[in-house]
Amino acid sequence: MICVSIGRGRHRHVMAEHRHLVDQGAELVEFRLDYITGEVNVKRLLADRPGAVLIACRRERDGGKWNKGEEARLTLLRTAIAEGVEFVDLEDDIAGSIPRFGKTKRVVSLHDFRKTPEDLGAIHRRLAELDPDIIKICTMANRPHDNLRMLELVDRAAIPTVGICMGDIGIPTRVLCGKFGSPFSYATFHHERALAPGQLSFQQMTEVYRYDDIHRETDVYGVIADPVGHSLSPRIHNAAFAQAKLDKVYVPFRVLREDLGRFIEDASRLDIRGLSVTIPHKEAVVAKLTQADGAVRGIGAANTIIFQGAERLGYNTDYRAAMDSLEEPMGGRASAGQGEEPEASPLHGKTALVLGAGGAGMAIVYGLTRRGARVVVADGVNRKAAELAHRFGCRHVDWAARHSVSPEVLVNCTPVGMHPNVDETPFEKHHLRPCMLVFDAVYNPENTLLLKQARQQHCKVVSGLEMFVRQACLQFKLFTGHEGPAELMRTVIKRAIGAVKM
Repeated sequence: MICVSIGRGRHRHVMAEHRHLVDQGAELVEFRLDYITGEVNVKRLLADRPGAVLIACRRERDGGKWNKGEEARLTLLRTAIAEGVEFVDLEDDIAGSIPRFGKTKRVVSLHDFRKTPEDLGAIHRRLAELDPDIIKICTMANRPHDNLRMLELVDRAAIPTVGICMGDIGIPTRVLCGKFGSPFSYATFHHERALAPGQLSFQQMTEVYRYDDIHRETDVYGVIADPVGHSLSPRIHNAAFAQAKLDKVYVPFRVLREDLGRFIEDASRLDIRGLSVTIPHKEAVVAKLTQADGAVRGIGAANTIIFQGAERLGYNTDYRAAMDSLEEPMGGRASAGQGEEPEASPLHGKTALVLGAGGAGMAIVYGLTRRGARVVVADGVNRKAAELAHRFGCRHVDWAARHSVSPEVLVNCTPVGMHPNVDETPFEKHHLRPCMLVFDAVYNPENTLLLKQARQQHCKVVSGLEMFVRQACLQFKLFTGHEGPAELMRTVIKRAIGAVKM
């Protein structure tokens, strides 16, 4: 189950949020007494409670707000036990001085807000000697490998253990700890009121990740990136898994550049079956693959990995999605599959200006040159444009000279115009002509300033949302063997970016 933390300053707000959470299906809540201003009335908080409660009162050194003295804090914890609260959280240094009483279950805890200690096993053995019903170890993740160490500790523990890593790197442990045997995970009442670094909201845990449905046999998928918090992939893939009634969960993994190799090695121990790969790992991950499809070899970048035993199979769904997005408005036929070779293309012979020489730009330049387009590349860093153009045998121009090209196809692969900088455009309006096809890989917002101005100039336009949905559908098929639910994914993305109100 999920233990939902409530940290409010007034008793009535704590009790009101508890009632609301129970109405939403919450089975256990944590009352953080250290958040209450003024004198704490434990009896009032626990009287007529609608569901199970865990009482905690954190000192400042343990990441809490309590500053009214240790004796007063211990008295509150003892009072909660005397009142028959379902669970009480006792830090390791006080658990020995507060004896077991009644039916209250003891959660003996340790928190480390700086690191995940190397001696997790020794810490666990020490906590096990303090008469716990449940052991809770909560540490800061500084490397993705910390998550694996924590989850494997939970998996082999003889005493029920809640093992969670904090921070954005540690988010996977909050979603996956139940799969490894944790009796519960923690969430917050609202995503804007996290009580610990990296804490997800109850709504996110239940609606996005379907935490209560995760068990030991659940297959794990995810996205690796740095940063990863902005990614919408968990929303769309988890929604697609839910609609197809598949026992799978999709998790965001923040992986730093220097940790990529170790993470890929650790993937099988986390039961990861497939990954989406995005900035900054698309190129570096190729060296970690055992097999790669033609697009990955041609582009030198992968955005999808499938794990099959010891094999790591790499694909690039950006390429196929981008080409389909460009060709269909020009009368072309959508591809039937990931490995299909291009036939006669309406892009053949067209002049295409590609703005941006990053991962998306590489995939699109590769696809355009294969289809016989006359490609010109421009990037804010001229060296990158020159290198990409040389690699694929096409032209490049300085960024300042991009308007000197008269393209029939204009593709923006830069972040210019992305939220929150929605009033920017990478290509000036008066250079847009009615005969042009304008494609913007930015999908948040869906209707960028570039696309708005292109419509005003009577150009054909393709939004980045279209490419994003297409590549996600191709990934979903690689993950599951099923066709991706494009309309569902499109709806989920639009809701997430605010184009459609909930």
